[in-house]
Amino acid sequence: MTLLRTPRRDPSVALAGLTVLLQIGYPLVSGAPRNTLTVLTVVAFFTASVTHAAVHRGPRWAALLVLVTAGAGLVAESVGTRTGIPFGDYDYTGSLGWQVLSVPVVVPMAWTMMAYPCLLVGQRLASSRVVAALIGGWALAAWDLFLDPQMVEAGHWVWLNVQVSWPGSPDVPVSNSLGWLLVSVLMVGVLQLLPRREADDRVPAALFLWTYVSSVLAFAVFFGRPVVALVGGIGMGLVAVPYARAVVRR
Repeated sequence: MTLLRTPRRDPSVALAGLTVLLQIGYPLVSGAPRNTLTVLTVVAFFTASVTHAAVHRGPRWAALLVLVTAGAGLVAESVGTRTGIPFGDYDYTGSLGWQVLSVPVVVPMAWTMMAYPCLLVGQRLASSRVVAALIGGWALAAWDLFLDPQMVEAGHWVWLNVQVSWPGSPDVPVSNSLGWLLVSVLMVGVLQLLPRREADDRVPAALFLWTYVSSVLAFAVFFGRPVVALVGGIGMGLVAVPYARAVVRR
């Protein structure tokens, strides 16, 4: 096995550590401090992903990553809040700070921060671009099985006219997951057009697997919602578990 060298100056390592620390602090605060912590966590995770992409895959590659993911995320969310397509009827409450096109700025940043490791997950588990897009898209959409229940409970957005919901998440419609899957597969599919480059991807791998494990733990223990932990654990675990095995074997 050939070991890939990590650049001596890779700020994404420290940024990933900061992201984890901020996420650990989430259950320990409430109210306005928790809202601020949520924004800071997204900014740290976003910066870690983009910085890693720039260091290991080049600034142009990273810029295209942001353009595709944040751009598509902003368009999808803006259209979604106005038309209910493709996610369902929902509104942001204004608790996440500055907005562009009626969408909090941190929301498209969140699409970028997680799309990057999910892209690499798909590429690690599949050689075909189509299959990699499907796997990476599934990973990204499955993450929302944790994200939406957490953010709705925190009051950052609200769903309207929920008819069919996930077990344990009566305020989140199944249509949201279908919309996420559509947007995620298309987004990761477009990212497949970027050149594949072998690199030291331990930072995005750690962030992806940490997000999975910590989300299951948070809902099972700290948030008192074991059904969400089970649903999300199975959904995201379909990709996270084989990915973890692939990372360990490498």
